[in-house]
This record gives sequence, C-alpha cells and structure tokens, in this order.
Amino acid sequence: MNIQTVFERTEKKYILTLIQRNTLIKKIAEHIRPDEYGESTVNSLYFDTDDDRLIRTSLDKPLYKEKLRLRSYSTPKTDSYVFLEIKKKFDGVVYKRRETLSYSDAMNYITSRSLPVRSQIMNEIDWAMNHYEGLRPKMFIAYDRTAFYSRDDRELRITFDRNPRFRTEELDLAKGSYGERILSPELCIMEIKALNTMPLWLTKALNELKIFPGSFSKYGTAYTKLTQRKMNGGQNCA
Repeated sequence: MNIQTVFERTEKKYILTLIQRNTLIKKIAEHIRPDEYGESTVNSLYFDTDDDRLIRTSLDKPLYKEKLRLRSYSTPKTDSYVFLEIKKKFDGVVYKRRETLSYSDAMNYITSRSLPVRSQIMNEIDWAMNHYEGLRPKMFIAYDRTAFYSRDDRELRITFDRNPRFRTEELDLAKGSYGERILSPELCIMEIKALNTMPLWLTKALNELKIFPGSFSKYGTAYTKLTQRKMNGGQNCA
C-alpha cells in the first residue's frame, strides 16, 4: 500500500456556487483528471482541549497554528484504514504528517494513549496529543468531496467539498456521516493545493469566472455557530 504520509504545500480556499463549480470544471477539463479517491465522503474527528484552545487560537489567525484529527474517506469498520494527522500552518505554508492505522488501533490509542506503532511521525503526533492537556475528540465534521489533480503536476490538487456538516455528540467515525449543515446547499468549498506556483491556465480560468480566494474553516465555522448559539441560550447540535 503506497500512501503519502508527509505533505508540504500552499492551500487556497474559495466559496463557490454549484453553477460556478460546474462551469470551472468544464473550462479546465483538458488540464485535470479525477483523483484516486474521486468522489468520497471525508469524515474527521477533531481533537481539542476542554477550553477549545486549538480552534480558538486558529480563529485568531496567528502566524503558526496546528490541528490534530482522525480522518477516514468512508464510514470505517474495525479493520479499515484511517489517518491520524497533525496539520501545521506557518506563514501561509501547510505541513501535514499522518500515520496510517487500522480504525481499531486508532481508537485504542485515543482512549489509552498506547502507541500503536513506533515511527517518527507517530512520535510527533503523540507528543502533540500529550502536550495539550485534556485533548480529546470535540467535533465530528464530514463533507462530500470531488477531487482532481493536474495532468502535468501531481502536486496540484483541486477539491470541491459539498454539504459540510458537523456534530458534537456520537464522536465516533463508525457512527456515520450525519450532522448539522455548515454551509448553504447551493454552495461548495473549493481548495487549490499546490507545491509550486499556480499554472496560467488555472489562474486565467479563475479570473474569467471572477472566482477569488477567501478564508473559510469548516471547524472554525461550526465552532463559531455553536458559540453564538450558546450566547443566545440555545442548545448544542446532536
């Protein structure tokens, strides 16, 4: 099994209508091909402290920030492969390192902190998991992803995420991908992930369609939604 475990790249995010997405895909079709995952449902458990230290820091937009999460590309079974990840961002560059584990080993590590494997990446993740006092699963986030990569540069990936949703109960990837909606159904999130500069054909297409980058965090948006609800006397989502 050949699975990439280390990533270094820039990531730009865009909020598009589904019409814009479809038009853009048609315009750049000759330059892209479907990613190996193609169409998938991405499920993630985000870890944080009791006082939500990681997401609160992230929302302050510091020069350096990091996230810890457990991710799968479908609803996992006991022996399914999942990814335990640490994602760091410094001065606009994203560094991601992940360990591939069986779902049962990952869940055992989360509950017991007993190392499932010995590796440099696992040691780095374990250090971070223990550095933040009280770190535990705090939010589940899922979305339906369509992924492409450039025919000329495998390091250039373009993803479209639809129907992002979250929940704060049943924090278990095996419980399915249901949750409360984060974004309007006629919108999607595009991410352009690149190691090199963006190619001219892509820049031209974005300019012609008047598609401009913005700032959007699925975890941050869901957390802000919950915080505002609490301030208004509401309840957490199921």
